[in-house]
Parts: sequence; C-alpha cells; structure tokens
Amino acid sequence: MISQTLREARKYEEMMETRITPEERPAFHLSTRVGWMNDPNGFSFYQGEYHLFYQYHPYDPYWGPMHWGHAVSSDLLHWRYLPVIMAPDMPYDKDGVFSGSAVTRPDGTQLLMYTGVLKEPLPDGRFTEIQTQCIALGDGKDYEKYEGNPVLTERDLPQGFSKNDFRDPKIWMEEDGTYACVVGNCTQDRDGQILLFRSPDGFHWHFVSVLVKNHDRFGKMWECPDFFPMDGKYVLLTSPQDMFPQGFEYHNGNGTLCLVGSFDREAGKFTEEHDQAVDYGIDFYAPQTILAPDGRRIMIGWMQNWDTSSQHPRERKWYGQMTLPREISLREDGRLMQRPIRELDALRCNEVRYEKVRFTDTLQLEGIRGRKIDMELSVRPGSAEKPYRKFAVRFAQEGVFHTAVSFRPYESILKIDRKFSGSRRGIIHQRRCLINHQDGAISLRIILDRFSVEVFVNGGEQVLTATIDTVQSAEGISFFVDGEAELDVVKYDIR
Repeated sequence: MISQTLREARKYEEMMETRITPEERPAFHLSTRVGWMNDPNGFSFYQGEYHLFYQYHPYDPYWGPMHWGHAVSSDLLHWRYLPVIMAPDMPYDKDGVFSGSAVTRPDGTQLLMYTGVLKEPLPDGRFTEIQTQCIALGDGKDYEKYEGNPVLTERDLPQGFSKNDFRDPKIWMEEDGTYACVVGNCTQDRDGQILLFRSPDGFHWHFVSVLVKNHDRFGKMWECPDFFPMDGKYVLLTSPQDMFPQGFEYHNGNGTLCLVGSFDREAGKFTEEHDQAVDYGIDFYAPQTILAPDGRRIMIGWMQNWDTSSQHPRERKWYGQMTLPREISLREDGRLMQRPIRELDALRCNEVRYEKVRFTDTLQLEGIRGRKIDMELSVRPGSAEKPYRKFAVRFAQEGVFHTAVSFRPYESILKIDRKFSGSRRGIIHQRRCLINHQDGAISLRIILDRFSVEVFVNGGEQVLTATIDTVQSAEGISFFVDGEAELDVVKYDIR
C-alpha cells in the first residue's frame, strides 16, 4: 500500500524533473532527480541492473525530511530515474528515512535496512532525534515497510551507547545464509564506534560487539560505515564528523576514513593495521561499495561537503551529485587504491595526444580543451640540472575563471584550488595532500564533467574530488611551470 506522503512525492518529482534539461545536469555523474541529494544508499546489483538509492528531499534544493530516491543503470554511468521508494510516513520514521543498504534474499526479494528518525521533545523546548533501524521489502520498483519495524532500538544497545546517534546500517549475507550488519554509533560523549549485529533471517537482530572504537582519534561520531573483505584483508570505510587535521592526511570537519586490518568473526572484533583518508579533495562523503558480478569492488560517494552545502541559491533546480564509481583494491602495504570504473574507457572519443613537450612558462596545446573529458598527464623535470619548482594545470578556464591542480616537488605537495571557479562565497576552496614522486615525476588522470573534477594521482594512490560551478562555456585548459618541465598528455572527450 502506497501512502499519501509517498504518492505526493512521486507526483511532485515526475512533474518537476521536466523543468531540468539534460544540459543542466552532469553528463555522466548521477545527480538528484529534483531537489536535494546526499548519501548513497542501498548500492546493489539486483535483477540484472545496478540500483542506487539516495538520501533525498524532493521539495527543496536544501536538506529536509529525508526520502529515498532511486536510479538504475546497466553501466554505472548512464542512469534512469525510478520513482522515489520511501517517504517519512510511519510513526517510527516520520521525521526522516535516513541512510541504509540493501541485500537480496533467497526468495528473490530485495531487503532494505535503513534508519528511521523520530524527533522527541525535550523539557527545554528543543528536540532530540531517536534513531532506530528498520526494514523494507520490495521488487526493485516498489517497497513495503516491515510491519515489525523498528527491528533495532535503544533497547538493543548496551548501556552508555547513544540512542540519538545510531544510524546508517550496512547489511550483508554470510556464507551460512544468516545476516550481519554494521551500524554507526557513539558513546555519550560522542566518541565514535561501529557496532556489529547479527540476524538469522534479516528481521530479528541482536547485538554482537563493538567492532571498532575511535578512542578520540578521528573526529567524533562515525557515520555511514561499510565493512567488507578485500585482497586478503578486511576494510572498514566510515565518515567521521568534526575531525581535526593530521598533517595532510585528514582535514578539518567531516571527512572519510579507511581502516584496513583483520577480522575475528567469532569474537566480532576488527584489528586495525593501516589507516588513511579515502579522498583528499573538497567534496567527498559517505561512500558505499558493492561487489559487482565480475568480482570488482566498486565504491561511490556523495560529491559534496557538509560545510559548503548551504551556500547555493534556493532557486537552484537541483543540488547534489555522486562521484564517478571507482574500482578499489589494496596494495601490498595496505594502501587503498582507486581507479575510475573501466566502463568509462568505452565512452572515450576524439583522442588528442602530445608527447615529450618541453616548456618553461605557460603552455596551451591545440585540441586540449573541454568540460566533459578524461585527460592523462605525465610531468617530469626538463633536465636533471633544472628541476622545476612548480607545475600547474588549469581547466574550466575562460577570462577570470579557472580551477587549478598544482604540484611543488620540493614540498611533495599537490593542491586543488577552485577559488577562481565562479564562487561568490567564502567557502572551502583549497585542499592539499602529500604525494609520492620520483625527482618531480608524477602522473595525473583528470576527469571533468560539467560540475565536477576528480583527480587520480599516480595510478590511484590518492584522489582529489571537487565540485565546480563555472559557466559551461569555460572550456580552456593550460599548463604552467616555474622552471622547465617535460609533459606527456592525452585527452579524450566523453560521449
């Protein structure tokens, strides 16, 4: 039975999406159908297609009462919108249908596990959120909330664990047919932790253990966990709030964290061996992964930053997009490696290639321009006697506008800078990270869509992601060096 709240949301999005032309959207990144988008939810392969649900407020380009939007794709690059599948329409989730995940049951139905939010009044007139875990079942198009919801509440939490910060379940099926999930939580002083739960059937759950504790190292509350085996190890992805920077590895505010280690299934304990940021740019949060049918582990994230997400005009027709899906793997030293999904290669066309171009100041190359492109660069000193002091590539360039990626080999620092991208607000414009190089030799893969840039460094050792709002006519690309450098570049347009 479809509620009136859900019916109205479906009618609204169907009407309003006609006011957004394809040219006003990203070309190959998923954006919200209308209104607002944040975290990816329920990323899954079901009935022969990739499904991606997302946190969704259809009525406004700002965060509001959360629904679940829905899109499907055969290649993770071309998306087709389906009707919104969940709305805040039950007593336990009337103030928000928050993030969650999906699994396919043996009978072929898809089970969604999500966080329901109910605001509770406080004596002083303020409100606090009660967060519980809930279930919905469906067929890839329509979903019905479980009559036994919520399936996990504060009664299932050990003493001293927060009922107000208890969200974002990531569910999976074990080899024996039982179910497990991890949920973000924190202690009463908001120190983050990830909890492990198990269920014999996906409906009746019990607490197992604290999988891992923050111990006040990486921010406060940990959101949006994902936990999976990969390359002989176990990987935990999570998004901590209120982080302090640690050198160039983590940045202020809400960030992303990757922990790599081992997992004792019987004890329900994860032992860390390596930690790192997931993305070193400006706009990346709440990643979720899927094990594709061909065995690849693919990750997608929300391409936005909470600290800058309220600076756009209310008349915007849509706000929020996802990153390019990325194939991830682990290097022998435990480092998370990321590369764009290989499906993108099939969309490349109009190759323009230059090799061993030496230059000493500013360089523009015929045919190297565009806003829907995939560009690979290799740069190195022009000679051993003359190492360069700075290299930069500027793109989305026209008149006063450009965004830049620059590298200073003496400091080993790579920086992304969008302060000239057309923003009229004093938001976060720059981020920096330390990268590996051999005497100034580095490689970059820069993928531009209409409203974003993703920079993959040295084969995916690091990625820097940023949204840009530059006029679409700004298609120029130029290179700059302080000193002398030698450059290889190949650029493809994306169909």
